[in-house]
Order: sequence, then structure tokens, then C-alpha cells
Amino acid sequence: MGDGVLAMSLTPQGRAPNGMPAGGGQSPIVTTLKVPKTGGLPTTKVNVVRWLKQEGEVVKRGDAVVELETEKVNYELDSPVEGILLKILTKEGAEVPVGDAVCQIGQAGDAIPQH
Repeated sequence: MGDGVLAMSLTPQGRAPNGMPAGGGQSPIVTTLKVPKTGGLPTTKVNVVRWLKQEGEVVKRGDAVVELETEKVNYELDSPVEGILLKILTKEGAEVPVGDAVCQIGQAGDAIPQH
């Protein structure tokens, strides 16, 4: 479906005491993939059917990452970015509220933000 909600998070690593990136470099950006509100359906939660990508796997923009299911439809959630699947946040079979995070995608070596 490709209409997943995403959030960008800057990781705190590599920061100087003044809060600026150390060495003048850029902080890595990690994309958090969230369960989207499905158009026209009054869904408040979905079930994670199966993961199509695993932690550490390279994902391209548009690749299906996870299969989700509502009471009425099954669909695949696509990656909005290219990178590496850093962390799976929900297990297969889990019930997840709309808007909750399911995984994080970034680059090799990126630290996963702690919230």
C-alpha cells in the first residue's frame, strides 16, 4: 500500500557537549515505520501477519517490509526509504494500534533512538 506513516528521529550519538554534532558531521537519521490509518476503514488496530524482511537486511524504497491484517483486509507495508532494517519492534502475531511503530530503518552503524 505504501501509505505508511513515518517519523524521522535524530540519534543522540556523536554530539559535542554543546549539543551540536561532533566533528561537524551530520547525525544519522533513523526512520520509524508506523502502522498507517487505512483509508476509509474505521480500524484502530492491526495484526502483524509476517515479516517480509529481517533485521540487518537491506531494504529499498517501496520494498514490502511487513504484512499486516485488519478485520477486513490484509496488506503489505512498504518502506518509504532505502536503508537497513535496524530493529523490528513488534512480533508476528502481535496486535498493534494504528499509529504505533513496527520497525526502524537506517544505515549500517546507526544507533537506534531510545524513547
